[in-house]
Amino acid sequence: MYIGGVRQKRVALMVFLAPAVISLVVFFLFPILMSAVLSLLEYDPLRPAADITFVGLANYKEYFQYQDLKDQYLHVLYYLVMYIPLILLTSMIQAVLLNRVFAAKTLYKVLFYLPVISSWVAVALIWRWLLHGESGLINIALGAIGIKGPSWMHNKIWAMPGVVMAAVWKDTGYYALILLAALKSIDATYYEAARIDGASRLQQFSRITVPLVSPTIFLLLVVNVIAGFQVFESIYIMTEGGPAGATRVPVEQIYRNAFTYYKMGYASAIAWVLGFVILIATVIQFRLEKKWVNYEN
Repeated sequence: MYIGGVRQKRVALMVFLAPAVISLVVFFLFPILMSAVLSLLEYDPLRPAADITFVGLANYKEYFQYQDLKDQYLHVLYYLVMYIPLILLTSMIQAVLLNRVFAAKTLYKVLFYLPVISSWVAVALIWRWLLHGESGLINIALGAIGIKGPSWMHNKIWAMPGVVMAAVWKDTGYYALILLAALKSIDATYYEAARIDGASRLQQFSRITVPLVSPTIFLLLVVNVIAGFQVFESIYIMTEGGPAGATRVPVEQIYRNAFTYYKMGYASAIAWVLGFVILIATVIQFRLEKKWVNYEN
C-alpha cells in the first residue's frame, strides 16, 4: 500500500504504533507507576477509599525488619545454585543431540518439548506424585538400589531440590532450542580444521562450541537469574512456601500479602525491593560478561 505525503505518512505511522504504545503504557508503565505509589500507602482494596493512608517509607521499613527477609533471599539463591547449572547442562545436552542426525528425530523433538507447553499445574501434580515419600516412583527407584528416599515435599532440606527437578524438567526443552539455534550458526569449517589438527570431540566442544555459544549461554544465564528471583508458580503449587517456610521466596510473599492479607502497599514495597535486587544482580552479570563471553568478529 502506497502512502503519499508527509502528513499521511505521519498519520499512518501513529496509527500503526498506537496499539503497541497503548499496550506499553496501560500494561507496563502505568502498573509500574501505580505500584510505586501504592508502596507509599497503606491500602486495603476491601476498605473504603477514605481509609487509604500515606505512610511514606513505612512499608519498606517494615519489610527490612521482617525476620524472614534474609531467609527468603537465601532460598532464592539456593534455588539458583541448583537450577542454573542443571538447566544449562541439560539444555546443552539436548541441543547437541538435536544438532545430530538420528532416527525418529522429529518424534524426539515433540516429546522433549511437551513439558514446555504443559501448564505448571499439570507438571506440579506429576512431580508431587513422582516425589511422594512412600509411593513416588523416584523413591521406589532409589529403594531398588538400597537407598531410602526422603519425603521430598515435607522435608525442609529436600523440598527445594524437588521443586528444582520439576522446573528443570519443564524448562529444558525451551532453552535447548535457543542453544540449538546457536549451534546451527557455527561455521562447520571450524570443526573440519580442528579434526585435521587432530582435536578430539571433547576438545572441539570445549575449544570451539562453548566459546562460540558463550553469548547465548550468557543470555540464558541473565534470563534465568531474573526468572529465578521471580520464581513463584512451581513453589506455590508444589509446596506453598513450606514445609515450615523452607521454600518461601519474595514473589510468594508478594502474592500472599496482596491477595490473602490485602496489604497492597506492603506487597508493592516488597516488589520494588525485589526489582532493585534483580537490577543489581543483572548489572553484576554484565560487568563480568567481558571476562568469559566471546563475540565472534
